[in-house]
Amino acid sequence: MKNLPKLTPYGYSTIAKMVVLCIAILAVAYIPDLPGVVRLLLTALAVVLLIFTVQFFRDPERTPPNQPNIVVSPADGKVVLVKEVDHAFFNGKAKMVSVFMSPINVHVNRNPISGKVTHVKYIEGQYIAAFDHNAGERNERTEIGIENGRIKVFFKQISGFVARRIICDLKEGDEVKIGERFGMIKFGSRVDIFLPTNVELNVKVGDTATAGETIIATYP
Repeated sequence: MKNLPKLTPYGYSTIAKMVVLCIAILAVAYIPDLPGVVRLLLTALAVVLLIFTVQFFRDPERTPPNQPNIVVSPADGKVVLVKEVDHAFFNGKAKMVSVFMSPINVHVNRNPISGKVTHVKYIEGQYIAAFDHNAGERNERTEIGIENGRIKVFFKQISGFVARRIICDLKEGDEVKIGERFGMIKFGSRVDIFLPTNVELNVKVGDTATAGETIIATYP
């Protein structure tokens, strides 16, 4: 039992539905007189679906680095974009880092800094592929801003072509700690992080980020 992966409560309902679906597939697979090859294919389908669902909702423990003035990645995945942009939350320029989460990544999201939540907004939108750099402005998303007196960070949970549900437990006024879980995006997605221009970035395009542990920037 101790080797079983920890699962996020965000996925319990989906896992339960998948278990029911897999049982139904297996029931069909073992109908009498069904050709053996069909039975084998249906059984394999049920097993693959269940394994994929369980691994998608795994939620390993994470420990943020014990360092001051750091911003950690809110998501697991690959850094696909680093650039400077204009951003209203910063009243001017900001540094942007985008992390793309494939279906094989852990999808539980974590707070990038400790501080107070000053902005939360859900925006309906499209479902274009999350690796498209237009996704951050066109897709369904939740925007979040956190401030702590030393720095403020703005980030977006962005749905993808497959992702159809964004979960965010945060609300304005919440006091949060760096590395704590706050939500997830189901089945493939992206997180865009916006930072003040005075930060020193610690990642580049092509790097792999781990939510709650990878330092994406440091600040004065």
